[in-house]
Amino acid sequence: MRVPADALDAHLAQAKPLRALYLLHGDEMLLQQEAADAIRAAARTQGFDARCVYTVAGAHFDWSAVLAGGGSLNLFAARQIIEVRIPTGKPGKEGAAALQKIAANVARDPDTLWLVSLPRPDKAARESVWFKALETAGASVPIENIERSRLPDWIARRLARQNQRVRPGPEGQSTLQFFADRVEGNLLAAHQEIQKLALLYPGGELSWQQVEAAVNNVARYDVFQLGAAALAGDTRRVVRILDGLRAEDESPVLVHTILAEEVRALKRVKDALGAGSPLPLALRDNRVWGPRERAFERVLPRLKPARLADLLERAHIADGIVKGLRRPDWPADPWLALGALAQALCWCCRTG
Repeated sequence: MRVPADALDAHLAQAKPLRALYLLHGDEMLLQQEAADAIRAAARTQGFDARCVYTVAGAHFDWSAVLAGGGSLNLFAARQIIEVRIPTGKPGKEGAAALQKIAANVARDPDTLWLVSLPRPDKAARESVWFKALETAGASVPIENIERSRLPDWIARRLARQNQRVRPGPEGQSTLQFFADRVEGNLLAAHQEIQKLALLYPGGELSWQQVEAAVNNVARYDVFQLGAAALAGDTRRVVRILDGLRAEDESPVLVHTILAEEVRALKRVKDALGAGSPLPLALRDNRVWGPRERAFERVLPRLKPARLADLLERAHIADGIVKGLRRPDWPADPWLALGALAQALCWCCRTG
C-alpha cells in the first residue's frame, strides 16, 4: 500500500486499526521526522505505549536483536512500536533477510507496529526483494523533497499553521520568494525560521520588512541544483547558487562537470532527434528522466544546433580555465568563467 506523504494525516485518522508496518523513505529529514511523529502519535491513541529504536550502523549490526524485539513486551505495555532506522539505506545481506522475515510476520502480531525509515532508495534498492516485501506488508510513505518552485507555497502553509500570513498581492508573493531564497536547500532551517517569526510577531499579516529583518540567510546549495536552474533559464537563481557554492568552497571542477554534462546531454538528444529518433526514446537512451526530462522537453524544440555548438565551445574553454589555462576575452577567475558558461546556457534555454 502506497500512502503519499501529504495524505498521511488523513490515512492515520481513518485507519482503525493502523497498518502493522510503515516504511518511510526520503532524503528530507524534517519531513520524515514529522511523518514518524504523526505515526507515533496515532499509534499511542491505539494503545501502542512502548517504543524500541534500533539504528543500523556498521557491518556487524545485530539483526537478531531486532527480530527478538518483535516478540517481547515489557510488563507495563500491552502494545509496542519498533523502529528500525537504516541511515545508509543499505541493510546488507543479513539485514535484507531480516527485513523480509519481519514483513512476512507482521500480520501475525497485532500488538507490534513496525516503523522502518531510510533515505530515498536508489533503483537497486527499489527493486530489491526486501524493499518490495516491506511495501507489500505495510504502508509505504515516500517523502519527496520540496522543489524550489513549491517552496513559497510550503512556507505559506507553514505560516498559516501558526496563524500568520504574508500580505496579499505582489508584496506577499515577493515576501515569500525572498523567504524561499534565504532558506533554499535547508528545510530544517526554514522550519526554524518560520517558528522564529511566531516568537517575534503576533498572528496576522507579516510585512516584507518584518520577514527581511527576522529571516537569516541559511540557504544551502547542491551542485545538482545548478543544472536545473540553468535549464529553467533562471539567471538570477543560477548566480545565487554559484555564489553559494563558491562560499561553501565547492570544487570548480565539479561545478563545471555538471554544467558541461547538461550541454553535452542537450547536444546528444538534439542529434538523436535530427537522426529521426522519437523524443521519448532519445531521452531514455541518454538517461534523462524526472524533472530533467520535463526541462529537456521544454527546451529542445526551440534550441538551435548552432547555439548548442557555441555552448560546447564555451564549455571547452571554461574547462581549460578551471584547470589553470588562460583564454583571451575570458576571465581568469574559474568562478567567473563558470558564471559566463552558466549564463550562456540560461540564455539559450530561454531563447533557443
